[in-house]
Amino acid sequence: QVQLVESGGGLVQSGGSLRLSCAASGSIFSINAMGWYSQAPGKQRDLVAFITSDGRTNYAHSVKGRFTISRDNANNTVYLQMNSLKPEDTAVYYCYRNEMGHIYWGQGTQVTVSS
Repeated sequence: QVQLVESGGGLVQSGGSLRLSCAASGSIFSINAMGWYSQAPGKQRDLVAFITSDGRTNYAHSVKGRFTISRDNANNTVYLQMNSLKPEDTAVYYCYRNEMGHIYWGQGTQVTVSS
């Protein structure tokens, strides 16, 4: 089983920045996608961004131009640079890894953006 460990969440004021990290370990396949979903209280999990093994990226419209996802394949780690944060970004951010349809989840990290 793949294990994902997240870090980097915290409390930041509106307009500030955070950088999330997600490190994968366990059974690793070379072809995969990793990224984050966000989930606010009482809401569904929504895709924020993902990046494929070869570096192709995709972003939710709401974060384009503000967030940047990247990965270090050698360390099986993905990063989400979150700039110009808004209160509406407040949520638990769950890292995920997709290996040929098998989905693995990180433990979640809280991001809180104050006004």
